[in-house]
Amino acid sequence: MLVVIILSMATDVYIGRCLLKSGHPKLAAAHWTLAGVLIFAIIAIACMDLHSADTPNETVVAAQYMLYAYFCCYIPKWIGAGIHSLHRLRFLTDKTKRFVKCCGLLAGVLTLIVMLSGLWPTPRSIQVNEVTLQSDRLPAGFDGYRIVQWSDAHLGTYCGDTAYVAEFLRALNDLHPDAIVFTGDLVNRRTNEAFPYRQLMASLHAPDGVYSVLGNHDYDDYVTWADNAAKQNDRQALIALQQQAGWRLLNNNHVVISRGGDQIVLIGTENYGDPPFPKLGDIDKAYDGKNDDKFKILLQHNPYAWRASVLPNTNIDLMLSGHTHAMQIMFSVAGHRMSPARFRYKEWGGLYQEGNRYLYVNTGMGMVGPPMRIGATPEITVLTLKTKKQ
Repeated sequence: MLVVIILSMATDVYIGRCLLKSGHPKLAAAHWTLAGVLIFAIIAIACMDLHSADTPNETVVAAQYMLYAYFCCYIPKWIGAGIHSLHRLRFLTDKTKRFVKCCGLLAGVLTLIVMLSGLWPTPRSIQVNEVTLQSDRLPAGFDGYRIVQWSDAHLGTYCGDTAYVAEFLRALNDLHPDAIVFTGDLVNRRTNEAFPYRQLMASLHAPDGVYSVLGNHDYDDYVTWADNAAKQNDRQALIALQQQAGWRLLNNNHVVISRGGDQIVLIGTENYGDPPFPKLGDIDKAYDGKNDDKFKILLQHNPYAWRASVLPNTNIDLMLSGHTHAMQIMFSVAGHRMSPARFRYKEWGGLYQEGNRYLYVNTGMGMVGPPMRIGATPEITVLTLKTKKQ
């Protein structure tokens, strides 16, 4: 935070001096006044107790919006001022110096537009991705079987506003899948964030049911509790909430789905995280036939588990995950997707294949931390399973 404040103040001094040299002392004074207000605001946010379980979720979300607003002001300034400062290079001609100054201003404006698009409309949009998977291990009775996946709802982001959540869940139902699966992170901090959405959660329906697993945010580790009993009670409340909605929570458990005489196995494990997240998922506990000849689908919140545990220790055919959000920043150019998430996760979004085994990483619905999604549109995935002919 101290580094950010020092960098911000240095940038404001540079911009103010440029305005003074350009003959705009009133603009310089106004700029420095606004800068002082913003610096005071970020210091105030830093002093807030946002980790206590007693802190209302609305306060936490408001602080996140304030922090993002701060960076909406300063990241364009940093980029614009950085480019603008290049006009000081002595070997540039006067014409080139004017061009560099204009590029700095344009870069700052474009950065601001991109960042504001992350607030609206991208986070309130819905992208449905259709994926077809072929496997020679899939029984003929399941040829054409359709699974709809969604993930990382982070309902605390919406502070009780049901309009968008209702639209998103309605879109899930309108796809008429055979089964609906949710791959974790229902809330941000604690269970009460999901209370306004209980009826909406219960509205989800599919012939073979609605299934879920827990994500790292569903374990109540992001707040400070009075004691461990309070923490455990809140987690049990989250489990009960999903069960009351008619969802089947596969907490290191499995279910067999039948079509005539054919069967597939749907397995769910608790979060199996990369450091610093704990490894709670236990495939052996969830299903004792992890290497049998049945077609198996695994719900596991964190895609890290695919290479760390699933590929080397099982013959599971398909794993469905979330968790990454594509770090809520994603750009698509000529069909190629780019995201800073690639520096943290080898598999961060979309479909991955190793031999005849698949992983799909859903980039999520909601937000955590910065309340924005730049290019990373909330995702619904429709997976159609096809029997591959020998």
